Amino acid sequence: MELNGSNLLSNPQIKENYDLLERIGIFDVIEKLGRDIRNYQSLLFSAAEIFNRVSIEEIMDAAVSQINKQYLPSFVAFLWKPLQNRTDVVLKSYRDSELVSLPFAIESIAPFEPFFSTHREPILYSLLRGALEREAGTAALIAVMDDLGPELVIPILGLSGLYGLILVGAKQGGELYTEGELLFISQLMSFVSQAIQSQIHYEHSTRDAKTGLFNHAFLVPRLNEELARVKRTGFTSSLIVIDVDKFKNFNDTYGHLAGDRVLEYLAAVIKKSVRNDDVPSRFGGEEFTILLPNTTEDSALLVARRLRNNVAAMTVPWDPPLPRVTISLGVVSFDRDTGAGIDEVIHRGDEALYHSKKSGRNCTSLWREHGPIVAEGDEAEHITPEAS
Repeated sequence: MELNGSNLLSNPQIKENYDLLERIGIFDVIEKLGRDIRNYQSLLFSAAEIFNRVSIEEIMDAAVSQINKQYLPSFVAFLWKPLQNRTDVVLKSYRDSELVSLPFAIESIAPFEPFFSTHREPILYSLLRGALEREAGTAALIAVMDDLGPELVIPILGLSGLYGLILVGAKQGGELYTEGELLFISQLMSFVSQAIQSQIHYEHSTRDAKTGLFNHAFLVPRLNEELARVKRTGFTSSLIVIDVDKFKNFNDTYGHLAGDRVLEYLAAVIKKSVRNDDVPSRFGGEEFTILLPNTTEDSALLVARRLRNNVAAMTVPWDPPLPRVTISLGVVSFDRDTGAGIDEVIHRGDEALYHSKKSGRNCTSLWREHGPIVAEGDEAEHITPEAS
């Protein structure tokens, strides 16, 4: 018997009393301690893998990889709220470490909140199900959860309450998890929960709650970093400043909720129109910015054209139907020779944007030292510049 590489059995006193020690279970205790040590070593390694990830998606991928190495569960699913002010839920499920689509959705995690406000530890779904049955209006949710068939439910909790849930399915072979295995999964998923919670807190501090884009507080230091980088490297970067045309009309005529819906749909179009390295932000109100690292003026103009056309083509569902949404844009590029600080770069982008407004809206203007010029906007509506 090997006991963690020790020379325990070569000890003469152990040999003399071997039968007694075996009879009272000392060797079983030592063997269990060895397993526990290996489990904790594995747990710490897995935790390090998880906490080294820099996005919720990467955290989930790492968690699935680690749990599959140990137990091969039938599935692992994550539910979380991506925005503070919305009840929308993102549901991602993995089988055999591969992301899979599900034929159903969970509309809200609100029905789970009463239970996990007082029970903050992982729980077997069979026990949670009984608590859900006592809540009114949970029949549809229970039906979806039954279809998913989780064996273990782990809450993701933070300062604002319940952020999401982690669901772990039964073993693929059908056998039950042992008490030790459930403990290991619970401990591992507690690390996952903490990592996701930390990432959510970070994203909430850097993103606008209404649109999910970066906020002004994030943009300012990021733009400062980009100004320093272009001076160091000699590359060119660009900034696009965007404003919704006649946004006041949406609020005044259709209500502020309609205006909020316009901003949310616009943000979604902005996200789809930029690259992973770009920095789309809500600057304030109906004004947005996109920082484009390593992007020349000509390339920035292509991004602006694509975005302007995509916004003009989007449909924002509302009753009664809303008029077409258009945007005006200003583009400013900067490099090593620009010699402007962050305030001046933003001011130049604003100047170009205002020129687009004066020139008829639904167009893009480039900043020029002698005065901004309209770069493109064949669809521009040539109207008076009042009421931007």
